[in-house]
Amino acid sequence: MSTVDDEEAELLAAYERGELTSVATKDELSRLRAAARATGTKDRRVNLRLSSAELSDIQTRALQEGIPYQTLIASVVHKYVTGRLVDRGESDHEERSA
Repeated sequence: MSTVDDEEAELLAAYERGELTSVATKDELSRLRAAARATGTKDRRVNLRLSSAELSDIQTRALQEGIPYQTLIASVVHKYVTGRLVDRGESDHEERSA
């Protein structure tokens, strides 16, 4: 049985009273929907070996994005195989040379 602390109980009560509103932008919601669609069909399992530090960094980034870390990994792989993963170094270089 899960228990909630005072802060969680206060947030839940505020939500139930309809006092909370989304702060997500349309772009952010669109990005999250795209990530969900990209990882929606899961018909194969893959095992990866990562360093503890890399996994921790991925989990931290996923928390910042508000998505499960497995979804973040799947999204990155999907973007890579579809050619939509952009290297920041290349992007920065292209902007400077333009």
